[in-house]
Amino acid sequence: MATGTEEGAEAARGPAARYRELSRFPAITRAALRAAAGGQTFLLYTECSRPDLARRRLLRFGRHYSLQRTARRQGLAASRTALSAELHHQLLSRDSPTGQRRAALKRCPRQGHELLEVWDSGGCSHSVDLTALGKHGDVYTEGPFACLAWSHSETRLLYVAEKSRPKRQPLCPWDVPGTAWLSAEDDNEDEEGKQFLYHEDWGEALSTRSLPVLCVLDLEGLSLSVLEGVPEHLSPGQALWSLDDRGVVFVGWWHEPFRLGLNACSNRRSGIFHLDLASGCCELLSAENVSVCSPRLSPDGQRLLYLEGVVGGPHRQCLRLRMCWAADSRRAVLGTPQRSRTDLLLVDVETYTVTNLTAGSPEGCWELLTLQWDLLVATCSAPHHPPSLVVAVLPPAGQELPLGWVLVEDTPTVPGVTWKTLTVQPPCSGPGPAAQDTQAFEALLLSPSDGTPPHPLVVCPHGGPHAVFDARWRPSMAALCQLGFAVLLVNYRGSLGFGQASISSLLSHVGEQDVADTQLAVEQALHREPLDPHRLALLAGSHGAFIALHLLTREPKRYRACALRSPVSNLPTQLGTSDIPDWRYTSLGLPYSFERVPRAEEMATMLMRSPIAQAAQVQTPVLLCAGARDRRVSPMQALELYRVLRARGVPARLLWYPEGGHALAGVETEADVFKNCAHWLLQHLGQPRRDGTGQHSP
Repeated sequence: MATGTEEGAEAARGPAARYRELSRFPAITRAALRAAAGGQTFLLYTECSRPDLARRRLLRFGRHYSLQRTARRQGLAASRTALSAELHHQLLSRDSPTGQRRAALKRCPRQGHELLEVWDSGGCSHSVDLTALGKHGDVYTEGPFACLAWSHSETRLLYVAEKSRPKRQPLCPWDVPGTAWLSAEDDNEDEEGKQFLYHEDWGEALSTRSLPVLCVLDLEGLSLSVLEGVPEHLSPGQALWSLDDRGVVFVGWWHEPFRLGLNACSNRRSGIFHLDLASGCCELLSAENVSVCSPRLSPDGQRLLYLEGVVGGPHRQCLRLRMCWAADSRRAVLGTPQRSRTDLLLVDVETYTVTNLTAGSPEGCWELLTLQWDLLVATCSAPHHPPSLVVAVLPPAGQELPLGWVLVEDTPTVPGVTWKTLTVQPPCSGPGPAAQDTQAFEALLLSPSDGTPPHPLVVCPHGGPHAVFDARWRPSMAALCQLGFAVLLVNYRGSLGFGQASISSLLSHVGEQDVADTQLAVEQALHREPLDPHRLALLAGSHGAFIALHLLTREPKRYRACALRSPVSNLPTQLGTSDIPDWRYTSLGLPYSFERVPRAEEMATMLMRSPIAQAAQVQTPVLLCAGARDRRVSPMQALELYRVLRARGVPARLLWYPEGGHALAGVETEADVFKNCAHWLLQHLGQPRRDGTGQHSP
C-alpha cells in the first residue's frame, strides 16, 4: 500500500501536474513596432496569452521591448523595457501606421457593452460605446471575417460586425396573463411573424456569425456608419483601406443559396472587392469563380497580394493566410507548411523567386508576427521547446541569406523530451506511373529522454484530414513524454505541406489510404526505434479518430487503449448534421452541388467506409470526448458509438461537454480532456518504466 507521501509525490508527477507545468509557457498572439530616435531605435510591443488553470480562464498580457540598431552582424540588440501587464477585457487591438495611436476593442464587464477606445501618448483620447449606438450587433474579433484597420490618415477605423436586427418581440398578449388585447392597428403582424425566423450562420465556431457588415468609426467627426454598397449576396470580411483612404478592399464570400461551414475551409467561393466610398460602387478585382483570402496592399500602394484557390474539392489546400510586405514593395514574407515543418518563405514578385528564410534551423515551427521597416518579428518553437520571440533585419533583395536572428524573449528547453522526423515510404500500390501512390510521407516521433526503453507508444493521426502535424510546441504531447510515453504524430498522405498531389491522392480513398499509411508509420517506427510493440495506444480527434476507429476494427488485439475527441464514426448521418456536407461527397471522389440529395448507392458506400459498420470487431477500451455544441461532427456520433460498444461489452466511457464545440477548446475543457485521456492511457497500458528495472505495472 502506498503511503501518503508516495501518493503525494505520484500526484505531483501525474497528468494534471504535468499539464499545469507545461501550460505556463505563453503563446505570442500579436506584435507591433514603433520607430523612435531617428530610426535607430524601435519599440516592440507584444500580446501574449496562456491558460490560467487556477482561475479557469485565459490570461492575456502585454510586453514591451526596445530594439537598438548596432554594428554587429545581426544588426540589432534587444532588451525588455517594462514588466508584463495584464490586458483586462480586451477583445481586439491594432496600432496605427505610425505607431502613435492604438485602437482597442473592450467589453465592459458590468453591462456587457463593447467599447472602442483609442489611446495615444496623452492617454485615452476616444471611448465609444458601440453597443449603445445600436448601429450594428457584436463586433467580429476572431475568425475569417474579423479585422480592425486604421486609415492611412489615422482618423478612421474600419472593422466588421454583425448586422443589426430588430429585437425579438415579446410574447403575444394572449400568452401573457393579465395583458390587454391589442387592436389590429397596434399589432405589427409583420414583425411579430418574423421573431422565430431561422437565420443561417457560418457553421462550426461561427454560430453567431450570419450577416457581417463593414463599419467605419470617424474619430474626427465622431460618427459611426455601416458602409453601403456591398452586394446582398456577399458576406464581407478581411477588409483594409485603399492607399488614398477613398475606398475599402475586402474579401466577400458568396452565401447563396445557403452557407457552408467556413471555419478551416479555404475552398468557399469568394472574391477580392473594392468598394468606392463616394459612389458606393463595388467592383470585383479577382477572378470570377475562385476562392481567395488574405489581401495585403504593398507599402507603396501599387500592388495587392492575396491567396487564391479553387472552389470545392478538399477543404484545405496548399494555402497560408499570413503574409507581410517588405519596405521595398517587391518582396513578401509568409509562413507555410513545408512537409513536417512550418517555415518562413520570402517571395520576390519581380524575379519570381522564393527563398526559405528558416530552412535548416533546429526549430520546427516558425510563425511571422509582423514585418515593419524591414524588421521581421517571429516566434520559433519545437516539440521540446516552447515558443521564443526573435527579430531579424531583412537584408536587401538578393542578400537575404544567411539571416541573423536575435533572441528577444527566450524559453527554456523542456527536460524529458526528444524528437525526430521519420520518413515513411509506402509500397507501390500497383502497376502504372501514378507517383502519388508511392509518395513518401512523414511522422514526428517524440520520446522520453529520462526513461528506460522500450517505451509504450501513443499513435496520433491528425484530423482535418487536410491538416498537418508540424514540429511545433504542444504542451499535451510534451506532457505525455514526461509521463513516459513515446508519441507518434502521423502526417499521412493527404496532409498539408507535401504538395497538391498528396492532398488530392486522398480523395475517394478516405478510410483506406489514410488508415494504411498510419499503420505503416507505426510498423516502421516499431522496426526502427526502441518502442514496446505490446503497449500501443491511439489518441486522435475528428478525422484522426475516424482513422483510429478503423485501426481498432482491423487490428482488434494490437492496440490496448484508445482515446478519441469528436470522433467521425458514421459517414451517412453526417450529411444532415454537419455544417460541411459537401465533404462527404468530395471524400468519395464525387462532385458536390448545393441542390444535391443523397442517393441510395452513395449512402451505402459511405456506410461501408464507416467504422460503425465494423464496430463488432472492436475489443480495445475506448474513451470518447464529445462537445454538445459541435456543428462539424454531431456529438450523436460519439453517443451512438458509445452505445454500440457498451452493448457488445467493450469497456467504453463517454465524456460530454455541454458548452464544447468541435475543437473542445477552452481552458477548463482542454485541461479536463487531457487529464482524462492521460489517465485512460495509464490505466490500460500500465505505468511506463522509469527506473531501469524493466518492471511496469500491468
